[in-house]
Amino acid sequence: MCLSLQKYSTMISAENRIDAFSRLGLVIAAVLNDEKDIHTRVKVLPEHYDVLSRLVQDAHHFNGWFTETNVRVMLASIAGNLEKNKLETWLKPYAADIERKKKVYNIGVVMAGNIPLVGFHDFLSVLITGNRIIAKLSDDDNKLLPALAGILVDIEPGFKNYIEFTNKKLENFHAIIATGSNNTSRYFDYYFGKYPNIIRRNRNGVAVLAGNETLQELEKLAEDIFLYFGLGCRNVSKIFVPRSYNFKAFLEVLEKTPKINEHYKYFNNYEHNKAIYLVNGREHFDTGNLLLVEDHRFASPVSVLYYEYYDSIQELGKLLKANADKIQCIVSSDGGLDNAVPFGKSQFPGLWDYADGVDTLKFLFSLKGESKNSFLSRNK
Repeated sequence: MCLSLQKYSTMISAENRIDAFSRLGLVIAAVLNDEKDIHTRVKVLPEHYDVLSRLVQDAHHFNGWFTETNVRVMLASIAGNLEKNKLETWLKPYAADIERKKKVYNIGVVMAGNIPLVGFHDFLSVLITGNRIIAKLSDDDNKLLPALAGILVDIEPGFKNYIEFTNKKLENFHAIIATGSNNTSRYFDYYFGKYPNIIRRNRNGVAVLAGNETLQELEKLAEDIFLYFGLGCRNVSKIFVPRSYNFKAFLEVLEKTPKINEHYKYFNNYEHNKAIYLVNGREHFDTGNLLLVEDHRFASPVSVLYYEYYDSIQELGKLLKANADKIQCIVSSDGGLDNAVPFGKSQFPGLWDYADGVDTLKFLFSLKGESKNSFLSRNK
């Protein structure tokens, strides 16, 4: 027999959802700062704190790309976004939707695993809107999010029935959010196209240089390129430079990040790509840790940065708009480019900087119809 709506009428209030996530942010910050007394300020079991603390150091054992530094950077970014005032500002435009929400929908979320916790924003979006998440984690990143979920349930036990992780075929969902490559997106379209969906494909960050960037701006751009070894969809994989651009200062900045070559996976990619360019006689710049190649494409291999010349910012603007479906973000100090982010900020999006420019909250609040297959009525 099905549970009645009344039995699960204790839907977590919006205020409590916000409070729970803001407290999760405090716990994450405490883990990063080794503040073991966090349980005196936030209700959290010591073992769940310890699990996350160990994963910060040990995530690389499960995925060689997930260095402690990169995991810390991502967790710090998440903790910053979970400040209560930011959550409230993010949700404010949807106050009316929150007020009239009565139904809980099962949202299937297929998560990528290219960088640590890349699916956290979807996890947050589904739960903060009062829906239930059925998350299919990537094998490359299946430890960190369950650890955060365990802490969240400690803080607000009502979330226990709202979170499900699965490694099986997704079932009993009303809508889908799926992130993958251009190849997997065709699979997603085939299987999930008949449901309300957000299906994301390959995108990359690009940077537009004017040639008068300061040393500090170039150093920040290097962070946009190297962070997460360039594996994130917001990493800068290509730069656009004026026809007369002098690469000298930029190359010198890139050379100052030699430690990235100490990572064997990255170094293997660098050596492999370098050999290909040398054998094929392809012109390139080599900074000892990055290969710069002139190319019209947007998605460059690991350890490679594409560059392309432009003659006018107006013409470049048209090119960027024509290729908007390939671009996740634009990094530049030029005020004439729409939605450009400052150097050094590509991998630190705000809550409202939606992947592929698709407003996840708007999508979730737009769901209509009976939630007859949701956990409110299908659990026994």
